[in-house]
Amino acid sequence: MFEFPIEALASPGSSPASLASEAKFMLALKLFEVGRLSSGKAGKLCDMGRVEFLFAAGRAGASVVALDDDELSAEFAPND
Repeated sequence: MFEFPIEALASPGSSPASLASEAKFMLALKLFEVGRLSSGKAGKLCDMGRVEFLFAAGRAGASVVALDDDELSAEFAPND
């Protein structure tokens, strides 16, 4: 279990609970971004479902789809 003094990190106007929730999300997001956690596991880490986590990750500016150039070309190629 990872523990840290949440009260030491709190800023005026934010509760320790909201800071703890944000910290869990940011940890989950970073672990997802570097490929250490799947989106489902990242969501569980921060008490979200997989889809909710993916939407939140997108709003936070994280890329939620990793396609190389060939995959992108195939994805957007016209269907003949």
